[in-house]
Amino acid sequence: MISEDFALTCVQMISNSGSAKSCYIEALQKAKSKDYAEAERLMQEGDAFYAQAHEVHGSLLQKEASGEKVEFALILMHAEDQMASTELAKVLARELIELY
Repeated sequence: MISEDFALTCVQMISNSGSAKSCYIEALQKAKSKDYAEAERLMQEGDAFYAQAHEVHGSLLQKEASGEKVEFALILMHAEDQMASTELAKVLARELIELY
């Protein structure tokens, strides 16, 4: 059984990654309708959410690097998967916005 703190850490990563991904997708939709200013605002909002997810993930990495035992569970794998797919969504959204 994982600790409540660890589960909360993973949920923070998942939540912030999901919010970032939603912003990136919405930005793409705004660019598609030629609202480039709003698209850029949403990309920046997404970046802020992603930075929060990355900060939480970084804290786990720092703990492990300093010798603390970090729990491992499927929820952490899911959180890291969400972060990776969000990063890909950002790159693709940015490229497609430039094409629009």
